[in-house]
Amino acid sequence: MTAVTDEDQGNGTAGTGERNQENPEAPGKEAGRWDDGLIARRAAAVDARSGDSGTGDSGTGRTGSGDSRTGDGSGDSAGRAGSAPEDDDVRPQVEAYGPSGGPLPTRLDALRELVGLSRARLDRDTLAEAGRVLDEAAARQRLSSRHTVVAIAGATGSGKSTLFNALSGAQISDTGLRRPTTSQPIACSWTDGAAGLLDRLAIPGRLRRRPHPGPAAFDEALQGLVLVDLPDHDSAATAHRDQVDRVLALVDAVIWVVDPEKYADAALHERYLRPLAGHAEVTFVVLNQIDRLPGEAADLVLDDLRRLLDEDGMALGEHGEPGATVMSLSALTGDGVPELREMVGRFVQERTAATRRLSADVDAAAARLRPVYVAEGRPGLGERAREEFTDRLAEAVGAAAAGQAAEREWRRNAGRACGTPWLRLWRWYESRGLPGSLDRMGQALAPPEEEPTARQRVEQAVRIVADDASAGLPAPWALAVREAAFNGAKGLPEALDELAAKAAAGGGSAKGSGGSGRFGTASGRGPATGVALGGRPAKPPRPKWWPAAVLAQVSMTLLQVFGGLWLLGQIVGVLEPGLVVPALIMLAGVVGGPLVEWSCAAAIRGPARRYGQDTERRLREAAAGCGRARVLDPVSAELVRYREVRERYVAVTEFSTTGQ
Repeated sequence: MTAVTDEDQGNGTAGTGERNQENPEAPGKEAGRWDDGLIARRAAAVDARSGDSGTGDSGTGRTGSGDSRTGDGSGDSAGRAGSAPEDDDVRPQVEAYGPSGGPLPTRLDALRELVGLSRARLDRDTLAEAGRVLDEAAARQRLSSRHTVVAIAGATGSGKSTLFNALSGAQISDTGLRRPTTSQPIACSWTDGAAGLLDRLAIPGRLRRRPHPGPAAFDEALQGLVLVDLPDHDSAATAHRDQVDRVLALVDAVIWVVDPEKYADAALHERYLRPLAGHAEVTFVVLNQIDRLPGEAADLVLDDLRRLLDEDGMALGEHGEPGATVMSLSALTGDGVPELREMVGRFVQERTAATRRLSADVDAAAARLRPVYVAEGRPGLGERAREEFTDRLAEAVGAAAAGQAAEREWRRNAGRACGTPWLRLWRWYESRGLPGSLDRMGQALAPPEEEPTARQRVEQAVRIVADDASAGLPAPWALAVREAAFNGAKGLPEALDELAAKAAAGGGSAKGSGGSGRFGTASGRGPATGVALGGRPAKPPRPKWWPAAVLAQVSMTLLQVFGGLWLLGQIVGVLEPGLVVPALIMLAGVVGGPLVEWSCAAAIRGPARRYGQDTERRLREAAAGCGRARVLDPVSAELVRYREVRERYVAVTEFSTTGQ
């Protein structure tokens, strides 16, 4: 469709207005002209009130210059459109949009923080819609709050251009049988100051109009309305559909015009009405061409249209409830048009359309983000999961085996110190590793523990705690938790081996910390106890009563030796015969030695157990500290970050007006 120019306007709206702006002192030269001195009289009134302050030289020019302070430049737009402004208010025509009250600013701030906290965890495509909503909200807030931009959209032949002309009171948009008739959006603004909004919609100046002078133009309820006629949303031209999609994403409200033939069109419901169901409060659905329906057919079609909208999920504004406005009319005959104009007027005067539209956009963006922020259940790391992780690390590092080995070592040292010389001689024989000795046979029969066993236990422990922590989390955050756990576990076996060696060396259960460990950090293979060793385990510290026990054992040994020598002297004839006394002395030594050893074994049972438990505790604490620093703390940090974004998401959806 070609643009409507001054020559195309048969009623002379555009051309006359432009000529009068050039010569405002020449009113009424042509009979029946609407601008016969009206602009000049208003300019004089403004000049009188301002005290010749230079604001009333030209009504059109001054109004435009007043708007130019805000950067709208609507004076030029009004001149190009060919209609003079009617508003005689000297206040600025443009007010910055900024709803100080209400939840929208809080929700926008929460959404902005949500996007900022999520950039490192979510991909750009996931956050694209939320970023677009923030950008459009910021752009809309910088523009006029006194204007409400309402688009008229519909299918081919639905009569939307006819309705556009009926509301504006002028033949602004072309109508006819040729399709498509409307090729580009055409705007009609009732007041000045809307140039910024029209620039945002990318509507050129040649397609910006003013309403025809008459009741529609001077209707106080419509002051501030910017009406936009869109191309057909089902046009065969792809560029036309792209124009519709682009403008619908920017306007404050939309009037959908349907006809009795296409009101149930799947393209309309599936592509527009259903996705925009959350924008019901800024949506009008008008059944046009009811003059073509006989009898009660119009009511039946309107009821069926309501049913379809309900199936689309669009709330209907019935019984005083917020929702879409649904009505029937005939733009051609004018039946129902005054009612629509009255509804639109009340809607415009509320000046809440932009806020409702932005709030609905935030709801839609939040609904799209719900799968990546809302978890199932209560994910996190509980005390039980932490304890089980510590138990698995302690098992991997061999804490329990190390405690048992330390307890056996304590008892072995006590047996060596307090045992009889003959038992110590036998143990010395075994320690030499002679053929046939029990130690040698035990070493030959017991296969050494494989190195990967302990490492696999650590990996299993990390995998289990990562699964527990990420259970129920949305996929991106579950992945982040697992990555944090696995990254921390890369050097965990080596760190556990080193800490185990330090803990063992600090407790005196092993000497040296540079030997081979359970996880193969150095050459050789570590013991099954998990305690790092640099040779044989060191002797545990001896209790204070051990010297007395050793002295008693030495005394028993001396008695045996003394009694034996006495008997030997009697046998060889050096001493006088008398077997009773030396035999009793020797018997006392023979019986006393094992008795002292048994007493010491009973006495060391408690300290040995405590020593083993202390060794196990040190290794367990070392493993727990290492696992906490490398795995649990990073996992907890990711969970804290998720809780932060979850709180921001709740703030975004807390005051939702659509229930999304």
